[in-house]
Amino acid sequence: MDDEGGRRARRPWDRVLRGPSWARALLLRRLAAAVLAVAALVVAAAPDPADERAAVLVAARDLSPGVPLRPADVTVAAWPPGLVPGGALRAVPDVDGRAPAGPVRAGEPLTDLRLIGPELAVRAGGPDASAVPLRPADPAVAALLSAGSRVDVIAGGPEGPRVLAARAGVVAVLPPAPGGVGAGSGPGPLVLVALPEAEATAVAAATLAGEVTVTLR
Repeated sequence: MDDEGGRRARRPWDRVLRGPSWARALLLRRLAAAVLAVAALVVAAAPDPADERAAVLVAARDLSPGVPLRPADVTVAAWPPGLVPGGALRAVPDVDGRAPAGPVRAGEPLTDLRLIGPELAVRAGGPDASAVPLRPADPAVAALLSAGSRVDVIAGGPEGPRVLAARAGVVAVLPPAPGGVGAGSGPGPLVLVALPEAEATAVAAATLAGEVTVTLR
């Protein structure tokens, strides 16, 4: 009776485990196939990292420096998070009325440092810097400048020229706008320099009182 009860209590797979080796191999293959099938279902149900996208504001067309942006000039694109540059702007209102500091190609992402603003001035001139616009007395001098140049700002006077600011960082050089409209309108290119607060005030006052010029460092 005990033997009969023991035989009934045997697990269903005891016969396979004690059977021929080919039967055990077949069972292992079936178990492995089942595990792989479950794993495939889990992977298929999991979100694909490649499907994740981040909103990035890009130029809808080639943009000119110094021209205020309109909603039609930009568009929102979906980029892989790993390719989004630092300081990227995300929505159209982020650029409302702002102007590029330099030329921008269609499809290029717009960041805080690609547009004229406080971030760009601080990067070029320090924590309390402001961007001050000026037009050199000789417009040809502006053609020698570019973003990142270092210049001395000089004003004339009865006692001779005096340096208002030394080693000012050029933020942008804006060409005269067509038709004399825009940030660069005037008789020559507009140069934006980043200056600490005290120097920014002195240079701004000097540009109102008379002509200033710059020398390259």
